[in-house]
Amino acid sequence: MNTGMISPKARAAALAALSSGDELDVLVIGAGVVGSGAALDAATRGLSVGLLEARDFASGTSSRSSKLIHGGLRYLEMLDFSLVREALRERGLLIGKLAPHLVRPVAFLYPLQHRAWERFYIGAGIALYDTLALSGGSAGLPRHRHLSRAQALKSFPALRPETLIGAIRYYDAQVDDARHTMFLARTAAAYGAHVASRTEVIGFLREGRRVVGVQARDLETGAEFEVRARSVINATGVWTGDSQAMLTGERGQFKITASKGIHLVVPRDKIAAKAGMILRTETSVLFVIPWDRHWIIGTTDTPWDLDKADPAASGRDVDYLLDEVNKALATPLTRDDVQGVYAGLRPLLSAEASTTAKLSREHAVGKPVPGMVIVAGGKYTTYRVMAKDAVDAAVADLNTRVPASCTDQVPLLGAEGYRAAWNRRAQLARRAGLHVSRVEHLLRRYGTLTDEVLALIEADPALGRPLDGATDYLAAEVVYAVTHEGARHLEDVLSRRTRISMETADRGVAAARTTAKLIAEALGWSDEETEREIARYEAVVVAELAAQEQLDDQGADAARRGVPLAASAA
Repeated sequence: MNTGMISPKARAAALAALSSGDELDVLVIGAGVVGSGAALDAATRGLSVGLLEARDFASGTSSRSSKLIHGGLRYLEMLDFSLVREALRERGLLIGKLAPHLVRPVAFLYPLQHRAWERFYIGAGIALYDTLALSGGSAGLPRHRHLSRAQALKSFPALRPETLIGAIRYYDAQVDDARHTMFLARTAAAYGAHVASRTEVIGFLREGRRVVGVQARDLETGAEFEVRARSVINATGVWTGDSQAMLTGERGQFKITASKGIHLVVPRDKIAAKAGMILRTETSVLFVIPWDRHWIIGTTDTPWDLDKADPAASGRDVDYLLDEVNKALATPLTRDDVQGVYAGLRPLLSAEASTTAKLSREHAVGKPVPGMVIVAGGKYTTYRVMAKDAVDAAVADLNTRVPASCTDQVPLLGAEGYRAAWNRRAQLARRAGLHVSRVEHLLRRYGTLTDEVLALIEADPALGRPLDGATDYLAAEVVYAVTHEGARHLEDVLSRRTRISMETADRGVAAARTTAKLIAEALGWSDEETEREIARYEAVVVAELAAQEQLDDQGADAARRGVPLAASAA
C-alpha cells in the first residue's frame, strides 16, 4: 500500500495509466461518497480500479449534507427497521474502526411538548434506536436519558421555556462529509486505484450491447482518451438519469427524484447550548447541529428540477429555516446572524409519494446493459454497503474468482493509531511549536496524517501561520490540500478541503487571495491564472448571495447560473 497522496504528479500518473489501453477490472464513474467507496471496495479485493470524477471529489451531494452519521430516527416511524439497523451498524464501524479521526459522537436534545403520551411515545422510539444500535454491533455511545424541563434548559439555555415540558437526550455522530469522501478516494489510491478528478465521461465504449469502457476528457487540458474496463460502475447520484440517457438514449430503469436540502451556518455564540437539537416540523425534522465554532441548521426537503450542478438556496428557503428554529429559541435568529448557506440535492429513488420527505432512502443496484452497473438512492451513512453491493454486481460476470468485500475491516488513511496520537497531542504541539488547540484541530481533520502537515511547517515555518481571513486554519493546510489531497482550484480548497466558504461571514472572500497565492505556488499558476481564480470565486459568492434574496427556486437558480465553480479547458 502506498501513501495515497493525490498530488499533481499522481493525478498525471493516474491519467497515463487509465489511457494506456490496459483493461481495468472495474472503472467507477463519480467520486462522491458511494463512488469513492466503491473504488476502495474494489481495490481492496485485489482488482485493478479506476475512479473518474467530472468535478472535485465530493463536489455534489457528498459535501452538502447535514454532516450526520446516523440511523435516521424518522425512518423508525416509517417502520423501516432494517434500514435503521444497517445505518447504526455503519455508524459504529465509522466511529470505532474505519474513521475515528473524522466521525465523532454528538449529543442531541429532543424537546417534549406534551405530557405523558409524548414522553412515552418518543422515549420508546429512541430506546428502540439504542437497542437497534446494540443489536447491530454499534456500541460505545451513551444511551439516551430523559430530562426534566430544568435539566433540558440547563443543557440548552437558548430554548424558550414555555415550548417544552422536558426533553430526551440521545447520541448520534457527525462527520465532515467532504473530507471523509476525499479520504475514501485517497485510501482507494493507497490500495492501487487510479484516481482522477476534473475528468469527465463524455461517452461509453461498446462491443455489441456490452459496455467495455468510456470516452473521457481531462477538463484541465481538454485532452480526450479512452478507458477500457471489464465492468463500469455508474455512481453519479442525481446525474444517474443523465448518464443512463448517454448510454441508452433514454432515462433508463432508475428514476431519480432530486430533493433540495439547504442548511444555514450561524456562529456558536448565537445559540446558547451544550448539545444539538432535533425538532419536528410539519413536513420533516429540523436539526441544530454543533459544528466547531458554529451551528448548522437544516434542512429543507423540496423537489428540485433545475440546475443539478449548483443548486441554489432561495430567500424562501432561508426564511423557512429561520422561522422553524425561531419557534423554539428565546432569542430569535435573523438573516444578519447567518454566516453561511449551502444547498445540496438528495438522489431519491422515485416512488408513489406525495412529498420527497416520504421517499425511502434505500438504495438499488441494477445492470441496464452487460458491463454496466448502476447504484442509486441510499443515504450517506450507508455508503459502504451501497459500494459493496455495487462491486458485488460488477464482479459477478467477470468470470474471475474475486474475494468478498473487506472494507468493514479497512481503516481509512489517518485512522490507524489515531487515539494514541490524540493522547500525545500536547507532545506533538511542543515539538511543532504550535498551541495544543491547533494540533487538536489538525488531528480531527487529518488523523495520524497530521505528521505530513507538520512536516510542511518544519520545512517552511511560514506555513505555520494562521491563514489571512480564516485564522482557524493554517497556511500549511492549503498547501497540503494541493500536494496531497487532489485540490485543483481555489473553490476546492475554500469549500471542501476546508470549510472557509461557510464558516466566515464574508463566505471566504477575505481568505481567497492568500489562499490562491499558496495554491499558485504549489500548482505553478501564472499571475493571470491566479487572478482569474480569485475573480471567479468572488463572482460565485456574489451570485449565491443574490440567489438568497430571490423569492423562489426559479429566481434563485437564475441568479446562481452562469458562474461555474472552476475553470475547464473544454
